Amino acid sequence: MSGAKKIAVAVRSDLETWQKLNVIAFITSGLGAIDASVLGEPYVDGTGRSYPPMLAFPVRVYEGDAATVRRSFDRALGRSLMVSVYTDDLFATMNDDDNRAALAAVPTGELAIAGFVAVGDPKQVDKAFDKIKLHT
Repeated sequence: MSGAKKIAVAVRSDLETWQKLNVIAFITSGLGAIDASVLGEPYVDGTGRSYPPMLAFPVRVYEGDAATVRRSFDRALGRSLMVSVYTDDLFATMNDDDNRAALAAVPTGELAIAGFVAVGDPKQVDKAFDKIKLHT
């Protein structure tokens, strides 16, 4: 990916606040490993202490019911956007190996999606998220 990008997250509105925050943290955490162009430069404070780079693009957070989040997820996949997903099964796991095993056990069309992130061309992201509301 190159050029301008849009990063959008969708979470289910029926989740507890801690679950929504957990989902957002997990699904956005690996974006830079797949596409380094989504990361900015490292930060340095006035004392000279360095901090890791953060995402270089704003992150829009949306929420909707399960059907709305699923629709946006399917549309994101259909537009070949970079997607990361968090499913309900991952709330019951305690480590990365179990997370991957839980995801691998369920076909894409049957995933119980708690939330997902999509990254790519802004117009394509907007089309994937066209019927979902911004989180308030």
